[in-house]
Amino acid sequence: MLIFNVASLLRAAPGTSRTYPVDVEQMPIAEDVSLAAPIAGEVRLARTGRSILATADLSTAIESHCSRCLRRVVEPISVRIEEEALPSIDIESGQPVDQRAEPDVLRLDQNHELDLAQPVREAISLAEPINVVCRPDCPGLCSVCGVDLNEEPVHQHDEEQVDPRLAALAEWRERSNPH
Repeated sequence: MLIFNVASLLRAAPGTSRTYPVDVEQMPIAEDVSLAAPIAGEVRLARTGRSILATADLSTAIESHCSRCLRRVVEPISVRIEEEALPSIDIESGQPVDQRAEPDVLRLDQNHELDLAQPVREAISLAEPINVVCRPDCPGLCSVCGVDLNEEPVHQHDEEQVDPRLAALAEWRERSNPH
């Protein structure tokens, strides 16, 4: 899990830190992103004067598809997370902390637990490559028939297929460039 009880760390002197291993088998990331390997790494939680600073170096792999040939690809991902988490309950008095000054920051819950699941999801989603390929020289799919050119690198078509909407342009090209 990515939930850490930091009550004792909140009572510690600023500069105190603790390190925890991370090994999460499965976690939903995004609608179009799924894990292909566990999330592994280490989280370091450090007490600052007013908060907990979480620093994590994590690695995993996501399932994707080659943007050229559409084969399934497992893409390794490494992320570094640095998040500051502010208390929602004062550790000494037990009273709620005024959150109006910083409404959008990561907060510890009422039990002084830090949940890093959302920052990890966001970091993995942002680290997803835009253009995944199964290999750098992947030829992709045939633009005419859609055959995977990795499996059939040499195949031919009897005659050039012309989209009926472009037939007039093809005729113009033949008239303009008689060979």
